[in-house]
Amino acid sequence: MELRSCGRLMKCGLRESASVLMILTGVCFAPTLVWTQTTNSQASDTSKSWSATTEQRGSGNTNPTRTAESHTEANGRTVDKQAVERIGPDGRYEPYLDIEKESVKVDASTIRVTQRTFGRDSEGNRVLTQVTEEEKRTSQGGDVKSVRTISDPDANGRLQVVQREIQETKNSRPGVEDTKTTVFTPDINGGLAESMRIQERQKRSDDHTIEFRKSTLLPDGNGSWQVGEVREGVIKDDGKEHSRDEQVLQPDSNGKLSAVARTVSKESGGTRGEKRTSVDSYTTDVPGSAGDGSLHLGQRVTTLHRANPNGEETTKEQVERPNPGDPGGGLRMTSEAIDIVRPGPDGAKRTQTIRSLDANGDLGVVSLEIGRTDKAPAVQVDIAAPDKPKPNQPK
Repeated sequence: MELRSCGRLMKCGLRESASVLMILTGVCFAPTLVWTQTTNSQASDTSKSWSATTEQRGSGNTNPTRTAESHTEANGRTVDKQAVERIGPDGRYEPYLDIEKESVKVDASTIRVTQRTFGRDSEGNRVLTQVTEEEKRTSQGGDVKSVRTISDPDANGRLQVVQREIQETKNSRPGVEDTKTTVFTPDINGGLAESMRIQERQKRSDDHTIEFRKSTLLPDGNGSWQVGEVREGVIKDDGKEHSRDEQVLQPDSNGKLSAVARTVSKESGGTRGEKRTSVDSYTTDVPGSAGDGSLHLGQRVTTLHRANPNGEETTKEQVERPNPGDPGGGLRMTSEAIDIVRPGPDGAKRTQTIRSLDANGDLGVVSLEIGRTDKAPAVQVDIAAPDKPKPNQPK
């Protein structure tokens, strides 16, 4: 669970969303934690809406939070709102952060999304802290171009552009998709200058295999561009098992690219509604051991999801890592999460139990209790550039 929560935060540019998620996930392994959720929903052929309230209470140095969310859809317009409250000096909840996102389908080929983030000043008044705007256009040939702009208010409250990202995706030839991303940030003259280039190619080599390579280039200060990172690998899907093998390379002190990380993930389905996923992460830096420049297994996350005929669903996730005190002793389980959803006449009831290593090296139990809900969580609007369908990519 820990890796999964952290992984969802690494979206470039989503600084405000990451802040909220860190607040919400930061108490996951507190000694005492209660999470209650209530959901109201209504839907018709032309509109959909739902609302939910989540409360998390922890102990020790954790910060209790309460979050209210709402989602509405109607006539090509989607609005998502999130209001986060935290405990104030008087021990009562007080407003802390608001995020409002609006997605509008301008026409058949254009979608425009605007997100506004509000904080609070010293007197508790709501203050605009960031605006993100994105427009995405798809041509008849399938090419996609998106422009994303992030603006922050200056000392006088006037919005100033702090980042602009232009992304273009083209199918250069059958089975090959090229994506070019250019990132602009403010320069010393008050304008915008290129600060990053990302070049990505995905190529289908056969019916079951896709090869990919993604290069990030940074300016060297002399007017040239140097490779800062390369991610390359293979995606395979034979209908029974889906796998992804990705390697991360970075330049060393001599400018030569060398592997610094590798991730191997596999997903397979079984009988009786089972799905098993494993993710092995390799790194050159293993706690408790001297680095030798080679890649070593640093973490394994295994997830088993089972759907029963009676509608009950169970998800069990285990995280294993080396023991820093005995790095050569192999992996040991450091946390476990068991999530059970049971249907009922008044809605589904979900319970979750988390066990994690405590200061004594024992697996302590942390329980989360979630109230009944009459609607599954709706898909949130993500204003970040989404993971695009790849050329004939297996699902």
